[in-house]
Amino acid sequence: MKRISDIGLKKLKEFEGLRKEAYLDAAGVPTIGYGHTQGVRMGDVISEYWAEMFLKADLYDVEKQVNSLGDWNQPQFDALVSFAFNLGFYKLKTSTLLKTIKNGGSMRAIKQEFMRWVWAGGQRLKGLERRRAWEAKRFFEADEMEAMKRRDWSDFHKV
Repeated sequence: MKRISDIGLKKLKEFEGLRKEAYLDAAGVPTIGYGHTQGVRMGDVISEYWAEMFLKADLYDVEKQVNSLGDWNQPQFDALVSFAFNLGFYKLKTSTLLKTIKNGGSMRAIKQEFMRWVWAGGQRLKGLERRRAWEAKRFFEADEMEAMKRRDWSDFHKV
């Protein structure tokens, strides 16, 4: 089973942020740790250790679900795990984003689909814009690296 990379995990933790006391997220859902929502009640408090444990358990479930959707390269997998972790697997599974990817949509079309998911609680959020922009960029990183490898660099030093 493919797992999120260190790059993906670091970015996911950065986007989620560590909160040791329960709070209501932008959609009004009680949340704690690194975006953990299951069984959370306002007033709950946890340690960093338990935040990490919840994150590992939550990620394991999301990773299994994203693996079930196809054979992804690592950057694609990281992007889709971040997306599903944030929005829920059902939203990814039924999204036009996934349909566009599966139907061989262009880079532009796929990036546009990522950027449609920047709303929470009826508001466009800068944090979600940053997250979706990173996911869209990460999704295509392997393609960009392959293109760089194939590029003819023989004229690079000529002026």
